[in-house]
Amino acid sequence: MTSKLFKDEVAIVTGAGQGIGFEIAQQLALEGASVLLNDADPVLASQATAAIVAEGGTCMAMSGDAADVSLIRSMVEFAVERFGRLSLAVANAGLSLYGDFFSYPEESFEKVVKLNLGGSFYLTQAAANQMKKQQQGGSVLLVSSVTGHQAHKDLAAYAMTKAGLEMLAKNLVIELSPFHININAIAPGATLTERTLSFPGYNNVWSSLTPMGRPATVQDIAHAALFLLSPASRHITGQTLVVDGGWTSISPAPPEK
Repeated sequence: MTSKLFKDEVAIVTGAGQGIGFEIAQQLALEGASVLLNDADPVLASQATAAIVAEGGTCMAMSGDAADVSLIRSMVEFAVERFGRLSLAVANAGLSLYGDFFSYPEESFEKVVKLNLGGSFYLTQAAANQMKKQQQGGSVLLVSSVTGHQAHKDLAAYAMTKAGLEMLAKNLVIELSPFHININAIAPGATLTERTLSFPGYNNVWSSLTPMGRPATVQDIAHAALFLLSPASRHITGQTLVVDGGWTSISPAPPEK
């Protein structure tokens, strides 16, 4: 896209130091939005922001744990202070901790739930309160996963949170629609990112399992995200868009590690 579709919009994107989150933040900025980019790693947040600014985008960084409610509220306040308003929020930060269900540790469960569900819930709450105050509407995007639709071994806790995010998007239609705020989710399938490319054979395995013949790129996911954040989808709310090259239609399981 080159139309500056998001001119005058202000966005927060969490977990955006690399991967899908970075690509969403970058595409929003290059389409004219002012972006507050969050990542837990301050180095990644700084590098990602610098890369976007070097491309001509407007972007500022705020590092920290996206599950921390005080940080979430500070991000909203900072975005409004620096850019004048808030109109878009992308709850991308998430954590997947594999583990056998029968021995899955409490610590792992609490980390996954606190970030994936809690961080997304409270970012949505803080952003929606600001949008409500502004009386100009807005858009919220939650990042789910195909594991919220199909079972995946050793990911019970993660899958539970991702399915929960899709229900959160549906449920908040009741609260947010009167204020012209729409909320949707995307559910990426296998995607080539810095993290997944570190897994041996990831590209080959998922190319063979995906009906379209390849896993998604971060650009594939970001294009879907930008559609749901754009004016073109203002009458779409409470929905989840699966971006998986057709995998959930047949759901072949990857080989066990």
